[in-house]
Amino acid sequence: MASAQLYHEKQRLQLCAVHSLNNLFQEERFTKADFDRVCEELSPSSLINPHRSILGLGGYDINIIIQLLTDNKQSEEKYDTIWFDKRKDPNNFNLSKIFGFILNTPSRMHLFYVQMPFMRNHWFTVRSINGTYYNLDSKLSGPEIIGKEADVKIYLKEQVSNPKVQLFVIVTTAVATDHSWECIEAEKAEEK
Repeated sequence: MASAQLYHEKQRLQLCAVHSLNNLFQEERFTKADFDRVCEELSPSSLINPHRSILGLGGYDINIIIQLLTDNKQSEEKYDTIWFDKRKDPNNFNLSKIFGFILNTPSRMHLFYVQMPFMRNHWFTVRSINGTYYNLDSKLSGPEIIGKEADVKIYLKEQVSNPKVQLFVIVTTAVATDHSWECIEAEKAEEK
C-alpha cells in the first residue's frame, strides 16, 4: 500500500487522540462524540471533566483511549493499552504481536499561525502496514515512512529517550494476557 493510499487524519482543534485512534485503525472509527461520551461515563457528575480540556475542544487523556480500545464496539477484537516501561528496551518488542503504538509527546501550541510559548501533550500513532512502519502523526502533511522492524525499534528508542514522551503498546487482549508482545528471553539475557 503506497503512502498516498494510507488513511491519515489531519490535526484539527485538540482532537489528536481521536485522530491517533482512527489512524491506528486506518478508518474513521471514532468521533469526538465517542470520546466525549466516555468522558461523561468516567466522570458523570464533574463540573469540569478531568479527562478533556476545559473548553471541550479535545485534549483527551489516556483513560479515554484505553476505554475506547477496550470497549471497541465496532470490532469483535478487543485491544489493551500497555504503558511501556522506559527501563526496558524497545529492541525486545515482538513486533509481529503488536497492533501499533500510540505516543504522547510535548508539542508547541499554535493560535492560528502564531506559535505560543507553552507546550501541550500530543497523541500520535506508529503502525506497520504491509510490513512498513509509518508515523501517522496528524500534524504531518501525510504518513511518514519509518521503515522496517529494525528502523521502528531505533525510532521508538529515540522517542522514549525523551523523559517527557510516553509510549503505549497496543495489542489484542489475548496478546496482553500472555505477554507475547515482548521477547522475555531477550530481557532475561540482558539481566545476566
